[in-house]
Amino acid sequence: MIQEFDSQLLETAVSEISRLPGIGRKSALRLALHLLREDPHVAQSLGEAIINMRKGISYCKVCHNISEQEVCPICSNPMRDHSTVCVVENVKDVLLIERTGTYKGLYHVLGGIISPIDGIGPDQLEIDSLVMRVASGKINEIILALSATMEGDTTDYYIYRRLKDYPDVTVTQLARGVSVGNEIEYTDEITLGRSLQNRTLFSDSIAL
Repeated sequence: MIQEFDSQLLETAVSEISRLPGIGRKSALRLALHLLREDPHVAQSLGEAIINMRKGISYCKVCHNISEQEVCPICSNPMRDHSTVCVVENVKDVLLIERTGTYKGLYHVLGGIISPIDGIGPDQLEIDSLVMRVASGKINEIILALSATMEGDTTDYYIYRRLKDYPDVTVTQLARGVSVGNEIEYTDEITLGRSLQNRTLFSDSIAL
């Protein structure tokens, strides 16, 4: 256990840095001491970049991806296929799929997946807004691109049931080139690209 420091300023900095995900107090202390060794402008530039990011970036009102405008560049791009929407868990998945260069449709970021053990239910995700997009009548296909885990499959099935009232909309899922139990963010770009291109009907994967 790391003891408190003589400097309250250092203690405060370490406490704040350690609040970031994946960073414990030891890592936070190492980062804080590194900043102390650098020229003051390094810490100032870092602080300003974080503040500007927090002030300038929000979420797209259509797909909930990060955006510096009300509607993100992907949703507002007329060259994208606006009839196809890829449903993902988080913003990191959008970035990963974009790097494959194989997908030219739109996205819908849920903000998580259904996980009762973590207290996350459907009402806490952007599922209602997805259904509203489908109800607009402009979408022909929904691609379920969630992690191949129990929670991901549960969320896939819930969304599939919510879209049953729209028979003209095809619901597909990634081909199982993504191994069962794997999370999307740990899948390599080639495998993910092939899984998108070879996607299958979701209804074929369940017992109706």
